Amino acid sequence: MSSTAERAADHGPDQDRVWTVAEHLDDILGHVHPLEPIELQLLEAQGCVLVEDVTVPGALPPFDNSSMDGYAVRTADVAAATEDHPAVLTVVGDIAAGSGDLPAVGPGEAARIMTGAPTPPGGQAVVPVEWTDGGLDSGPVTHMPARGSDPHGGSGRVRVFRPVREGQHVRTRGSDADAGELALRAGTLLGAPQIGLLAALGRATVKVRPRPRVVVISTGSELVQPGEEVGPGRIHDSNSFQLTAAAREAGAIAYRVGAVADDAATLRAAVEDQLVRADVVVTSGGVSVGAYDVVKEAMHEVHFRKLAMQPGKPQGFGRVGPEDTPLIALPGNPVSSYVSFELFVRPIIRTMLGGTDIHRPIERAVCPEGVASSPKDRRQFLRGWYEPATIDGPATVSPVGGAGSHLIKAMAHANALIVVPEDVTEVSPGAEVDVVLLA
Repeated sequence: MSSTAERAADHGPDQDRVWTVAEHLDDILGHVHPLEPIELQLLEAQGCVLVEDVTVPGALPPFDNSSMDGYAVRTADVAAATEDHPAVLTVVGDIAAGSGDLPAVGPGEAARIMTGAPTPPGGQAVVPVEWTDGGLDSGPVTHMPARGSDPHGGSGRVRVFRPVREGQHVRTRGSDADAGELALRAGTLLGAPQIGLLAALGRATVKVRPRPRVVVISTGSELVQPGEEVGPGRIHDSNSFQLTAAAREAGAIAYRVGAVADDAATLRAAVEDQLVRADVVVTSGGVSVGAYDVVKEAMHEVHFRKLAMQPGKPQGFGRVGPEDTPLIALPGNPVSSYVSFELFVRPIIRTMLGGTDIHRPIERAVCPEGVASSPKDRRQFLRGWYEPATIDGPATVSPVGGAGSHLIKAMAHANALIVVPEDVTEVSPGAEVDVVLLA
């Protein structure tokens, strides 16, 4: 928190009320804003959102070029060509991609040309090499001889067995984009094709909102790192791996910190240590009402709340450190922490990125099995398997595993969350439900 009033709110009468999912999310997003734009090298900008319109500086492609390996010809010279009566042309030169000195093609002539090479003066179309004898005085060939084994391939003569129309197999200047045309709009998420386009336009850098840096810390003296042997009463730390992976999937640069023991001073030091590389801190565990709930003990700036949801009733949110870095405190059970991440942390990451798709998509689907029971006055999020609608029927969703918040195997086999509202205690078989799509 950044003010005395905010800190006091944690200890007032409001702390014991039950918050709705929407209230908690609204409070979080009210304190989160898109990150400031920066100029990044192209590959560093992957996964970021553009903050400027990008226009095409010059025609793309910048010159007419061949889309095939073959021969640049004048169309009149091959108009009557057949396999029985091929057109025989004099080869006046070789044109490779990147060539600058181009031989002119006159009547009765051809220039051997490679894919991407500029079409020469006089060349009206390109005959694919498969429609020729490749200069070998034989029938149709399947490919050109390699230049190293055929150093004189750019001279002699070639037989052409099929006609071509003007412009055939030629990529004309500006056929992809004209100068001044809008290439990418502000707000575009930069994936591989967009990065490729920017490179093709000659852009070395681009102005974007950077990917938020998310530090993930799991708490609990019982946690052991994967690969290490677990002793009595101990378990492997899955939350920090699951949440780090989820943050990366959401578009963040995520850093995983090893599990911190149930000691308030140790946790406090760990959080403060990580603030230098964090736009968001996410903790799991230590937010309930037990004697060893270390996050509640250590992080006095954080609001700890009870939410009307299952799983994930205990939640925390605050801002820590000199930069008021958001800290999201999630419950420790694996399913609770993951569901909570999807509902509360993912929207933070997407907001900081500056994107418009902050929330996961929600669809309506038929639940053939129904839901036998759901707690009154709590919004339940059940793991489910969603099948989209087909011409034979509507979209469907089926529960996966039980409602237990420790059933991580069931979570791994789900692709959606079935939403049962607070005022619904049972979903009849065949009824429609809201479904949060996770993939």
